[in-house]
Amino acid sequence: MRQAVRAGTAPGALGAPLPTGKEKLEKVQQMFDEVAPRYELVNTVMTFGMDRSWRRRTINALALRPGARVLDLACGTGDLARELYERGYQSVGLDLSEGMLRAAHDVAAPLLVSDAAALPFANSSFEGVVSGFALRNIAELQASFDECARITRSLGRVALLEVDRPSNPLVRVGHDVWFKHGVPRIGALLSVREAYRYLPRSVEYLPPPPELAVMLEKAGFTHIEHRSVMLGTVQIVTATRLPRTSEPEAHLES
Repeated sequence: MRQAVRAGTAPGALGAPLPTGKEKLEKVQQMFDEVAPRYELVNTVMTFGMDRSWRRRTINALALRPGARVLDLACGTGDLARELYERGYQSVGLDLSEGMLRAAHDVAAPLLVSDAAALPFANSSFEGVVSGFALRNIAELQASFDECARITRSLGRVALLEVDRPSNPLVRVGHDVWFKHGVPRIGALLSVREAYRYLPRSVEYLPPPPELAVMLEKAGFTHIEHRSVMLGTVQIVTATRLPRTSEPEAHLES
């Protein structure tokens, strides 16, 4: 049990300022390498098992026909990549943390190590991109959106699952108590304490929905939609890649 509650190397641990740029990239990579062995267990416990239904809704929001090639960006242990594959997509997972990829079990999709801001794929090589609770951990978010636009075909889709802050005051109070106090205690019991102290603070990195929309538009996406889930504690952001010239269109569900 002592191993489970060690201090770890989480970004901004013990109230320190949250890092940015290269320092954030390095700290996030180290942190996820450390939490990887029990990452899925902690996710299941702290979301009361609802995280799988959120992933399903994210894939539904992608609105692509089975058979489309879809990238799971910052895939972690491959939850979304696994779900995509099971539903008939050609999925590929990519993550900065080798530890997370090593902990990915029963994932038939190819898994690659890379930074989200420098994707190792050719232009227009995917019809869709998904991510699960990853945006706030990406060091260069605009560069990552630019890369997603580059690798996504005309009329391809992105569906981004993230935490959110409820607008209802009563729900917000309950959510803040759980997120800021309950989640770190679960992390301390089951995994690396400092990593799950960082988790509530990492929301500070996340731009509000209007700003996320502007960033996606700047990258080359349109028809941006924000969907609130679970009383506003979770959000799904979707967008469509602007048309390109002389390129096959993505196969959208009818």
